[in-house]
Amino acid sequence: MAKDGAKKTQIMYQANLSYKLLTKYLADVIEACLVRFEKKEGYYIITSKGMNFLEVYKEYSRRNRHIEKQLKDMYVKKRTLENLCSNKKTSGKMIEVP
Repeated sequence: MAKDGAKKTQIMYQANLSYKLLTKYLADVIEACLVRFEKKEGYYIITSKGMNFLEVYKEYSRRNRHIEKQLKDMYVKKRTLENLCSNKKTSGKMIEVP
């Protein structure tokens, strides 16, 4: 988005944010040195630190989705084992995650 430079309005529409939220988030990422504002051009530009953050976040997000899927699968297996150990009749069905 701001890799090659973007104005506040462009960022606001692409990120689907209100002006108030955009202003808050821009202040946060500027303070963290992830984005810088070029006054002369009026553009926000992502910094090398910001690019690095995005790369690390992409990998984190990918791994997090994988772990969440594994946890869901483990929950289903746990419920199935609990069901098999109970005295209730269940007709051997697998238990779905709520």
